[in-house]
Formats: sequence, structure tokens, C-alpha cells
Amino acid sequence: MARIPDEVIEQVRDAADLLEIVQEQVQLKRTGSDWRGPCPFHQGTGKNFAVFPKTNSYYCFVCHAAGDVFTWYRDRVGMDYPTAVREVARRYGITIPESTERAGPDPREPLFQACDAAHNWFTAQLRDNPDAEPARRYLLQREFSLDAAATLGLGYAPRGNEFAAAMKQLGIADNVVVEAGLVIRRDDGTVAPRFRNRLLFPIHDLRGRVVGFGGRILGSGEPKYLNSPETPIFHKGEQLYHMHLAKHAIRKAGSAILVEGYFDAQRLALVGVEQVVAPLGTSLTEAQAVLLKRFTNEVVLFYDSDAPGLKATFRAGDVLIAHGVRVRVATMPAGDDPDTLAQRGGAPAVEKLIADAVDILERKLQLLELKGWFGDVHRARESLDRLLPTLRAASDPVTRELYVSRVAERLGIPREAVAAEAALKGPPAPVAVERPTERAAEQNHPAPVGGRLPGAEMERKLLRLLALDPAWLARARDEVDPELFQVPAFRRVFKALASLPADAPASDVAQLLDEQARDAWSRLVESGLPGTGYDRDGEYSDSIAALEEIRLFASIEAETDRVTRQKLRAMLSKQGETRYSLYLRNKARARGDDRPPPPEE
Repeated sequence: MARIPDEVIEQVRDAADLLEIVQEQVQLKRTGSDWRGPCPFHQGTGKNFAVFPKTNSYYCFVCHAAGDVFTWYRDRVGMDYPTAVREVARRYGITIPESTERAGPDPREPLFQACDAAHNWFTAQLRDNPDAEPARRYLLQREFSLDAAATLGLGYAPRGNEFAAAMKQLGIADNVVVEAGLVIRRDDGTVAPRFRNRLLFPIHDLRGRVVGFGGRILGSGEPKYLNSPETPIFHKGEQLYHMHLAKHAIRKAGSAILVEGYFDAQRLALVGVEQVVAPLGTSLTEAQAVLLKRFTNEVVLFYDSDAPGLKATFRAGDVLIAHGVRVRVATMPAGDDPDTLAQRGGAPAVEKLIADAVDILERKLQLLELKGWFGDVHRARESLDRLLPTLRAASDPVTRELYVSRVAERLGIPREAVAAEAALKGPPAPVAVERPTERAAEQNHPAPVGGRLPGAEMERKLLRLLALDPAWLARARDEVDPELFQVPAFRRVFKALASLPADAPASDVAQLLDEQARDAWSRLVESGLPGTGYDRDGEYSDSIAALEEIRLFASIEAETDRVTRQKLRAMLSKQGETRYSLYLRNKARARGDDRPPPPEE
């Protein structure tokens, strides 16, 4: 049987009415926004089985059966997954085209099965394991009932090695659990759980399959949140938390609400605001913006209103408007976040702030006005500089024209002057000098003449954080590809750091380095980390994102086939094209060539 295309499966799932299907076998009564009745899976008599029409899903609070319309047919009727999809499609008049792909199982299916088994095990631990009492107590302190935690699929990872043993007992091979990012293989060949003493949030793909986890540590320790690493089924920068459920509500509402964290998204969903999603512990990426664009043309940013929250708000907003998404910003009351606001005031409090949200440019103008930046010439110039990133990011020509006119009006200067500033690309990004004598022959990406490597400053900042903060080094061991470091000395320092035993002090790395790499290490340690206000999470995620982008730029530049090169460049946003031009200009200058980069192909 030919494989059913993913987009057709999504179409069938969206068309299905799970409530209608379940009511053919179970007597249900409306309870608020849900429908309750006796569970058909464990033959219960109480109203412990719930169907949630908003998310087209079901859940039993006793036997914990859960799923969507396809798992209903699979577990209740006994169909396999493809047959269930075809049966629902037949019922709702959807024709499934025969795929031209070779028939056969998805090679990633063992990874999906491993994540599903892990999810079931983790949720059972949260419910039954005595060692999970701190996790249960923490949830109750945050006003999350255990029933709510069960509905949301939360789990608990204990401290010991029981998880690895449980997966082995279920017949899941070690290599599969390793590839799924659930365990780490030690140097001696044994495996250890990736998550220990953490409250776990399951992360789903658009089809509702568990593909990874986010773990919040209980008690002290770093990092506070730890995500699954990149795997064949989990790509942190391309997926959004809660999107598998929110996509239906987003289409219905005509807009999405973007929050910063797992708890924020869950709280809003619990009070009935379903169109909410969150990035996975990092700044919003361009791939995530593209994903949101698939479902809506408008996003409301619902972040904290403190300084870090505003920084993240405007960073995310500029990424979104670069992809043609209209962006509004909701202003949070002082001292509140989406979780506490919804906890105290429910859906009405959230909906009022969403209704009052203003365009991202207007929000910037409001803040500058409050700070009195329009009061003199010097500050007015600085105000324009702070507004330019949003003006330049706007890819829609009408939006850009409206923004330019609005800024010109507010600053009292000619529209043409603002338009000219907005059209400028800005100065080249600074790059650090790295001497070509440092084992240039060992580089996978040879240094240009003069030794200036694009991204060297980002490499230095990232490596400084890893060298001076053991918690971030522990995370980077699993998440950072050594080949991201193009400066050879930096790459050797990172490889040496990553090879140290987990309990060894970072200072031990010096004995593993050659003279030139040891000099680089000394400079990193001597520089120290910035003081108050330093955003370690932002430094880590932004550096990795920038270095990944530079690697893409290098791939584009190295590609000899014109058609392939054009396809690669098509992946770039307008902002990405600007940065790509700066990348080419920096490399040309390093070679002593001041000519402008080649025109777009």
C-alpha cells in the first residue's frame, strides 16, 4: 500500500469531527467546553472520559487513554494507522491520492515509537512514582492540578537509571533510544538518561506525534530548561510548542498568540485561549515564522513587559514581519506574565489584553514617548536608529510605506529622509581577527587571506560562555556541532572541552591543547563573562543561530550549480539576504578586495 502524504493526513484530521464519531459508541454529556461520559477503554461507569472539541482529542482521567480521531479507530476499532486514515477520509468524502513514493514503512517510525513509549513512561512516573512528589508539589504551587497535568501530558524523569532499563524492558534498542535523543551514550558504551529530576513537557509535531521533550529542573541547577537535542524527528528551530493543538484554533481565530514559555502556553490553553504557541527555549527563528505563516497572517506577541521580555518581543516581531506577518504587541501589567495573568483573571483578562494589542511599530513609539526620547534632536536621532530594524524588516511594501510615513510624522522630519535611512543596509558587522598561522591546513573551511573569518566574534562569545559556565558546556556537548567553529584554534578548544569528563574542571582542558589553542583558551578565560544583565540563554541561542546561518552562507557561496545556489538563496528572508551580502563583503575585504559583492542571481 502506498504511503499517504503528510499534507493529506492533516487535511483528513482537520475535517474529522471526533465528537460525532465517539458519540456513536459512548453516551456523552456536555460539561463546560468538554463532553464527558463513561470510558469505553476500561469500561468505566463514571464520567471520567472526556472529548475536547476544540482540539479534536480525547482523554480518560482513570486509565489515561488519549489520542485523536486516528488513535480512536486504532485503539477502539483495531485498525492500523493507514487504514484508520483511509476510513476517516472515506467518511468525510476526502479522496486520498496514490503517492508515487515507494511503499514501505517510514524509516523514522522506530524513533516515533521510542518517544511515544518514553512519554507514556514519564507520565506514569509523575502520577505514581513516590520520588515525583516534588514535581507534583511544584505543579500544585503553580496552580496546576494533577488532572490538568495529565490532560497536558506532563511527565517526570527520576534521578536514577530506571528509564534506560524500562526502555530495554519494552524491547527498544539502545541505538534507537540514543538516536531519539532520550539517552546519552557514555564512553564505556553504556547509556544514561538525558533527563534527570525534571518535570517534562512533551513536544509534538504537527501530526500530534511526540518528537521530543523540554525538561524543567526541580530545585537548583543549570540549565533551568533542557530540551531534547536535534534528531531526525525533532528540530528545535523549526517546531513550536502546542502547535499540533493550536493550529485549529489559530485558523478559526484568524490569528496566533505567541508566548515565551511552556507554562504560559499551557495556562492560556487551560483557561480556554487555545490559539497559543511558544518557541522551544530559544529566540523565534525564521523557520518558526514560516510555520506560523502557514496558518495565519497575524500574530499577537504576549511576552513579559520587563526589559528582557521587550527585547525578545521586538526580536521576534522583526522576524515575523520580514515574512509578511502582521504583528501586534500586548502590554502586560507590571509584575505579571501570561501564566499569572490567566491564573488570576482567566480568559477574559487575556482576551482584553489581546484586543488592546497594538502594532509593533506603535508599541516602539509608545515606549520611546514614555522615555521622553522625542524631546531633543540627539534623542530623536537615537529614536530613529531604534525604529530602523522594524522599518527594514517589513517585507510587505504597503506596511513599509505606512511605517515610514508614521515615523516621519512622529519625528517631524521629511518622509524622504526616513525612507532613505530605511533603505540603507547599515555598516558591515565587525569580525574578529584570527591569524592564518593557526593550523590553517586543518580547517574544513580554509581561512581567507588576512585571516578574517565571518562569525569569529560569535564563536569567541559562545566559547567564552562554555569555558566559564559548566552548565552551558554540559548542554553544548549534545547540541553544538564542532564544525560550526571555523576558527581552528576555537574548534580545537571546543573539542577538548567536550571531551572532558562531566565532573572534571574546565581548567583541565589546558593540558589537552597545543600552544596556539592554549593561547586562545587563556584569552577566553581572562576576558571573563559580562556582569549584571548578561543574558546567557540569549548569548547561547543567538550565537548558535548565527553560526548555523554562516554555515548556510558558506554552502551557498561554495555551490557551483547555479540552480541549486538560487534554491539555497531562496531560503533566506529579506534580512537573511542583507546579512549574506555583509558576509560576502567581509570575506572580500579580508582578501583585500573592496569590490561590492556580486549581484543577486
